[in-house]
Parts: sequence; C-alpha cells; structure tokens
Amino acid sequence: MQDLSGSGTATALTALAAQQATDASIVQASLQDPAVFGVLYDRYAAQLYRYAFRRLGEQLAEDAVADAFAAAFARRAHYDLSYEVARSWLFGILTKEIASQRRREVSQLRALARVHRETADESLADKVSADVTARAVRSRLAAALAGLSTGDRHVLLLIAWGDLSYEEVAQALGIPVGTVRSRLNRARLKIRGSLGEVNPIHAYGEEQS
Repeated sequence: MQDLSGSGTATALTALAAQQATDASIVQASLQDPAVFGVLYDRYAAQLYRYAFRRLGEQLAEDAVADAFAAAFARRAHYDLSYEVARSWLFGILTKEIASQRRREVSQLRALARVHRETADESLADKVSADVTARAVRSRLAAALAGLSTGDRHVLLLIAWGDLSYEEVAQALGIPVGTVRSRLNRARLKIRGSLGEVNPIHAYGEEQS
C-alpha cells in the first residue's frame, strides 16, 4: 500500500496522485489534509446514491448519502488501513443510515406495493398487459421485501442492488461470511415463497435507478 503518512506528504499530494492512490492511502492522507477525503466521494457517491435511491426513494437518498460521508469522515482515523478498497466500509456506514430510516423504508415498500397493485387493477386490458404483469410482480416483490427482517433485507439488497460480494457484505455489516450466507438463503426462501419462480430483484432495482 502506498504510504502517504510522511511529514508533509498529505499537503503535497497532487490531484493526479490522489486519483491514482488506493482508498486506504486517501483515508490516511486525509488525516493531515482533510480535503483529500473528497476523492472518496468522487469515487463512490454515485454508487451509494443509486443504492440509497432504490431503498429510500429520492427524497431521503441524498440526505442518507451525505450523512454517510459525514460519518465516514468523522470516523476516518479508525479506518482499517489493511483494506485498500473502502467501498464496503462506506456501504456499511450507509446501511446504518438506512437502518435509522427503517420505518420509512418499510412504509415506502408497502406504498409501492399498493401503487403497483392499484395500477395493475385499473389498467386497460391487452394494450398494457405486459406492463400490468411487470407491475404486479413488482408489487409482490415490494410487499415481500417489506416483510423481511432488517438484517435479512440488508444482506439481500447489498448483494442484489449494491453488487457487493459476500465478503464485502460481511465487512460492511461486521458479521461473519457464514452469517451473510444464512441470512441471504433465508431471505431468498421468503422472497421465492412470495413470488414463486419469478426473481425480479434486478429489474425492480433498475426501474428505481
């Protein structure tokens, strides 16, 4: 890992060097030059926002991401520098921000379930039959996600919508990989029980992005 901890190194860090440095090096350098931390925002804000948007909707997503980066900045001195990539660390902090909005997330999922269901019920016959079917599936998915425990929903959506690996989810949530696997299996079983053979998580997420 590139060492940026020497005297005057952080303040001498050029924009180009910052862009090429590892995440861990950026965190380390930011302890002397706080402005350097902005490089992590440039690298990951869009990913975090897309994930937060899918889970919380537009109204809360921006605030959640801003709060997550503020919390990450405040905790940067405690970052484990053995992890050169900070993505899972940032997703973990964002997940805590989302967890604080748990009731809002569940309410949104239930509202989405109602809206999609009502739209499907009221739509005009064959002209929009494919769209009606897709909306009906998304309605059941939203209801199924709302019925998951918070921990199971975190694991499922970090993998399905955040594109994190099992190992990254384990790091993000501070749990063993085995627990990630068991929560994911439990969540998948519950989703399949609600949706049958249909697994529209990716399509549902794309619609929200």
